[in-house]
Amino acid sequence: MITMGALVPHPPIMVDGIGGHEDFQQIEKTRWAMQSIAKKIEESQPETVVIFTPHGTVYRDAVIVYGDRNFSGDLSRFGLTRTWHWENDLPLAEAIEELGRNVGLPVYMIPLTEASRGREKGLDHGVLAPLSFFRTDWFENVKLVVIPLSYLSLEELYQFGAVVAKAAEQLNRRVAVIASGDLSHCLKPGAPAGYRPEGAEFDRRLVELISANEVVPFFELNPHWLEKAAECGFRSVIMLLGTMDGLDFQGEVYSYEGPFGVGYAVASFTIRGKRESLQQTIFDARKARVAKRRSEESALVRYARKVVEAYVSGEKLPEPEGLEEFRGQKAGVFVSLKENGQLRGCIGTTEPTQDDIIEEVTHNAIAAATRDPRFDPVEEFELDNLVYSVDVLKPAEPVIDMRELDPKRYGVIVSRGSRKGLLLPDLEGVDTAEEQVAIARRKAGISPDEPVELQRFEVVRYF
Repeated sequence: MITMGALVPHPPIMVDGIGGHEDFQQIEKTRWAMQSIAKKIEESQPETVVIFTPHGTVYRDAVIVYGDRNFSGDLSRFGLTRTWHWENDLPLAEAIEELGRNVGLPVYMIPLTEASRGREKGLDHGVLAPLSFFRTDWFENVKLVVIPLSYLSLEELYQFGAVVAKAAEQLNRRVAVIASGDLSHCLKPGAPAGYRPEGAEFDRRLVELISANEVVPFFELNPHWLEKAAECGFRSVIMLLGTMDGLDFQGEVYSYEGPFGVGYAVASFTIRGKRESLQQTIFDARKARVAKRRSEESALVRYARKVVEAYVSGEKLPEPEGLEEFRGQKAGVFVSLKENGQLRGCIGTTEPTQDDIIEEVTHNAIAAATRDPRFDPVEEFELDNLVYSVDVLKPAEPVIDMRELDPKRYGVIVSRGSRKGLLLPDLEGVDTAEEQVAIARRKAGISPDEPVELQRFEVVRYF
């Protein structure tokens, strides 16, 4: 059974031996709350603590459960030489892997070093910083399961959390669940991710939802808004909520503060009884969102989608329908695919390479799905969750002054010799010309101090 849940931050500066007196004064509420939450978890008498961490080995298309027999780690890179040791609850980890596979989730139990391809030798600070608040002698009789977050869809992460709870029930194991995660990293100027007003808005909303014992509204937050908030704890929270699927819980926020520009929230989730599972509701809502988007598709986007679906499924490519206006017209075209709010592929041409726009869409839709070097090729099981957009480019024109750029209206092409980077206009999270050019530079492998040539272009965007 799940004895309780907790959301905790993980700044090393809150740990004794790392932070100093002045630091502790600024995060006094957080340290008090961490001590309180550690005591409450100890009092719930778990046999195992499951912790979700955003700083472990993160996979886009799988959930990893560390399979080491024993865990250890230190915070030496933060100036603390103390080392922690725990025993892994291998039977629980194995049950999580098996039950996850049984419901169709890509869950793999892999030793930490192997999962990180040798980059990590011990547990990360997302685990060590919060667990440093527990008594060492208490953990001598309590085992640990460590699970890094994943970039599977939020719905699948929630489902995975329910798998963790089912595994605990199957083994008759008392389990406390900890979601390690800081909130926004952009609360004020000088913060790690700079300043964005969305940061404070996200933190406020998350704290509200926890206090209101809400679940479904977590899945209704705009993913681009989450990206702007620059947080690292949201997916940990989703997995935590999943472990309490079918349970009535009371959320209580012990503290919230952000003196260093990063939001630290400490909260508990106390089990009060049972209620209906929300898994089907959450998956049905996602299906409805995709269906609504597709019911409103333009003819050009519908054609791009059908091309991808046919190609990935090994079927004959569709005949274009309702696209007469594009026959004989030539232009550069970009096709973008998104899955669960995240980019899944984007390939295009800045100038026409085919006989007309229809053929340009055909070639670039297939390329976006199968040849974007940032992603693995789209697989057939993903097709139902993909949404598409098509950008038809107007001719580019040279730019002399950065003031001639407008990231909402114009895309940008940054060139130096044979290196060229392009960024489309009106992208979520790109609000200034400086950001736009910086991203295009990175895409082209052009350093910030190299001189470049700039071009701007407009697009007609189809959804």
